[in-house]
Order: sequence, then structure tokens, then C-alpha cells
Amino acid sequence: MQVEVVLAKFHNGVHGYSFSPNGIKVHKGDYVIVETEKGKDIVKIVKDIEKVDERDIVEPLKNVIKLASEKELKEAEENYKKAEQLLPQVKQLVKEEGLEMKVINVECNYNFSRLTINFTAENRVDFRELVKKLAEMFKVRIELHQIGPRDSARLLGGYGPCGLECCCHKGFGINDHISIKMAKNQGLSLNPNSINGVCGKMLCCLAYENPYYTQILKIMPKLNSLVETPDGKGKVIYNDLLKQKVSVKFEDDDSSEVKEYDISQIKTNNI
Repeated sequence: MQVEVVLAKFHNGVHGYSFSPNGIKVHKGDYVIVETEKGKDIVKIVKDIEKVDERDIVEPLKNVIKLASEKELKEAEENYKKAEQLLPQVKQLVKEEGLEMKVINVECNYNFSRLTINFTAENRVDFRELVKKLAEMFKVRIELHQIGPRDSARLLGGYGPCGLECCCHKGFGINDHISIKMAKNQGLSLNPNSINGVCGKMLCCLAYENPYYTQILKIMPKLNSLVETPDGKGKVIYNDLLKQKVSVKFEDDDSSEVKEYDISQIKTNNI
């Protein structure tokens, strides 16, 4: 049996979550109010309604309640800004409590009935007293989430060693498994300064670029192998995986010459 679903993202979120449109006509780009396990919230539709097999749905779908009104959207934006401005107060209270934790940001749901405080810590933190004081101070439900270095970088943003905005902040690579093999596939130095991002973990871009490198490596000749070129036989000394070009070294009694060829000009069989 197939059911209708719609994909949406929460404020500052990078993950998409499925909801039942509940008979409401919604389209990509719409803002709607949905049911969640923690109450109502506003999400942005990022994919039009589609039908999926009911067996592919892991958990019962929560419903879209209605389209968000302009008034609700305006109030939500004001509340989001209000939550951000609470960061200094939260940090000060954490300092007063002497807790070994770093507060990353403060978020709220659209109607400011819940505050979520994201933090990092090297060890387990007993923040029960902190939650009580925060709830008393702000008069709302308080949730504290301990997050890792990647999520911290995603929330704070920044620029990677490439000079571009962090991939995770734009939603790339968050769910991908990243390995040293990916760096090797791309011919990168295994020096941590070369393959680690601002979070100190391996670069997210290694994961979503890896499929390209995996495929191109299948057609590129191996380093130090002998290949046939339009100018004769030579040894492969370098592969430009992005340009799909091969540098070949020719050695004779008089010189040691290097020439570059497009992969289509190279023959590796029957040499």
C-alpha cells in the first residue's frame, strides 16, 4: 500500500523529515505547522508530495496541521532572534554553576514554548540544577543537547581550508561515513592539516566527492605502469583525476621527457 508523504526541514535544520500531508495541498517552499513528539512546530517543505510504500516508513508519520500564516511566520522569526539573544545569559549561568561545558547556541520552537540549548563537553555533565534554574529564569520548557564537533561546526558555520563555507553548514556530508580511504582515493596527503576541517574531524567533502573519484580511478592507469601513447610507450608518473589527464615520462639515451595526455589517448592493454 502506498501513502502520501512530504519532506520538510526544521529551522536551522539540515536533515529532512517525512510528514503526512494529511489531505492538505502543500508545495515545495511552503511553511507549515506540524505535529511532533515535542509539540507543534513550523517546518519548511523541501520536496513536493510523493507516494511511497508504507513498508518503507520506519515510524508512524506525524501530520501537517495547516499552512503557517504570515502572522505565525513573523512571530516565529521574532522568537528565533529572541532565543539567539539569550546565549550570553545562558553562558553566564553555566559559568556560575562551574560546569565543564561549552554552550554552542540557543534555539526555540516557533511559539517559544521550548528552548533547546546545544553544548559540547569532553565528559558527561550533570546539568539537572542548570535546567531547573534556566526553566525558572525563562519560564519555558528547557532541553539540553550534548552534540559532537561536527554538529558544533554545522551550527556555528565558518570557512574550511578550501576558503569556502563549511560543507556541513550548508547541509552536505552530514549523514555520510567518512574514511581515510576516501582521502587516498583523491590523492590527498594524509596529514591532518590537509584532510581535517575546522571541527577537527575529517572533511565532509571527502564523502560526497568520493563517488566521482571511485569511478574515475577505474579508468585511470596505475602510477608507474607502462602505457601506450600517440608518442610511444612511457611510464605513468601522475594522474590528474579532475581533468582526467595522465602525465607520462619517456626515457631514452638522450633525455627524460614528460608529456600530458587526455585519458582517451592512453592505452593500457596489451603493452
